[in-house]
Amino acid sequence: MRNVVRGCVAIGAFVILSFWLAQASIADESTAGPELTIETLVSTQLEGVEGTEVIVSRIVMPPNTTLPRHWHPGEEFAYVLEGSTVLRRDGKPDLTALKGDVVKIPLREIHSAATTDQGATILVFRVHELGKPERNLVD
Repeated sequence: MRNVVRGCVAIGAFVILSFWLAQASIADESTAGPELTIETLVSTQLEGVEGTEVIVSRIVMPPNTTLPRHWHPGEEFAYVLEGSTVLRRDGKPDLTALKGDVVKIPLREIHSAATTDQGATILVFRVHELGKPERNLVD
């Protein structure tokens, strides 16, 4: 009989501990901030222009996020759908892009972007050399 009671107590403790851990995990997920997301909407070879591809992406930058410095093997056009972002380019003044603004980033220009307290959603259109990485990080 004692073994049955001990078994029931152990199972009960296990169930309570499992429930508590699950609740703690859910609480951690709900307090964690959103993450940067980059969703490729289209990636296709550009017809009539050999060795060139078009990449269209939707980027969601949470508040207070800074992208690492990087460059692209082609031109980039960014349309701010929501929020605002600050474009940082080597050797040039920072440029604030607000909802509705379109920004052109020249071929291989080293740049970064940052958000403030509101974050941003950006539609990015790139024309690249076919097969090259979308972005190249800079130290």
